[in-house]
Amino acid sequence: MTGRAAATELSREPFEATGAGAAITRWRLRSGPYEATLLSLGATLHTLTAPDRFGAVAQVLLSTEELGSVLGAARHYGTTVGRYANRIAGSRITIDGEDHPLAPTGGGVTLHGGPDGFANRIWQGEEAEGGVRFHLHSPDGDQGFPGALDVWVTYRLAGPELTIDYRAVTTRPTVVNLTNHAYVNLAGEGSGDVLGHLLTLDADAYTPVDERQIPLGPYAPVAGTPFDFTTARPIGKSMQDEQVAEGYDHNWVLRERPADGSPARAALLEDPASGRTLEVLTTEPGIQVYTANGFHGAVTGAAGVPYGPHAGVALETQHHPDSPHHPDYPSTELRPGEEFRSTTVLRLGVSA
Repeated sequence: MTGRAAATELSREPFEATGAGAAITRWRLRSGPYEATLLSLGATLHTLTAPDRFGAVAQVLLSTEELGSVLGAARHYGTTVGRYANRIAGSRITIDGEDHPLAPTGGGVTLHGGPDGFANRIWQGEEAEGGVRFHLHSPDGDQGFPGALDVWVTYRLAGPELTIDYRAVTTRPTVVNLTNHAYVNLAGEGSGDVLGHLLTLDADAYTPVDERQIPLGPYAPVAGTPFDFTTARPIGKSMQDEQVAEGYDHNWVLRERPADGSPARAALLEDPASGRTLEVLTTEPGIQVYTANGFHGAVTGAAGVPYGPHAGVALETQHHPDSPHHPDYPSTELRPGEEFRSTTVLRLGVSA
């Protein structure tokens, strides 16, 4: 990024004028040609617009204006996922010898914090410098997780950079793993699939999984496998391999993060046709790449096009799946008196 970013303009309005939509606040951030909209439902990153190499602006996140879809089939689009993003095996955790059954989501796991996770909640929003800060209080025992948890998610837009800061505190020992679940299509939402997008991941290993998408244990090297994105390659290039025949829904182990806690690059996504790029930087140790394998037209986007398989890709910065059952993974435990902090930066750009 060069030069000085334009000042950020901020406004807010109801998502819809009447009914359930009136209870959802839509915040709008604008900085030069870049714009992000946020919803109080799920502390959601709803839309993100960016210019291509010719200056044409497009909305690059999968999103819908249909309230029924926002509350239903699209309820995880761009939302803040918690209390624990990704999967926990057996729908239970043990902390300090105490067993805590969790609300199951099916398939022998608890996914994305349970059936009534953070994506379903109305968060309280307020203006912050350059953006919006959302707050949610999750009571002790929420979806089975111990401890009353207060969570803050702050979005700031400065030119082509959208920064997402997470913070949380607890009253009892618990586990926390937060992420954003936006689906990206740099050609513009509704423009087709992302299989031709080029993806680079700053990861030399990944976590192989069982049929429940639960890690088997040790990290495995990506070299010589369909999971090797250490150099840019089309997302769809290896999908004929039986390991990823339907698409990716896997966790990569990022290279070591800086000792000072600053975000480092995790991924680079590029659409060759438009030239739009998205660089993802994070303080997190992992990134889940999900290529919208299960999309079958249930959601119609803002452009009027139903979203099919691979209509977008989610780049979810987070701790590794099922970490509470893998003591050799980076810990997700949070204790009273400690503060959970995490930062992810979405940096838009264009290639030459």
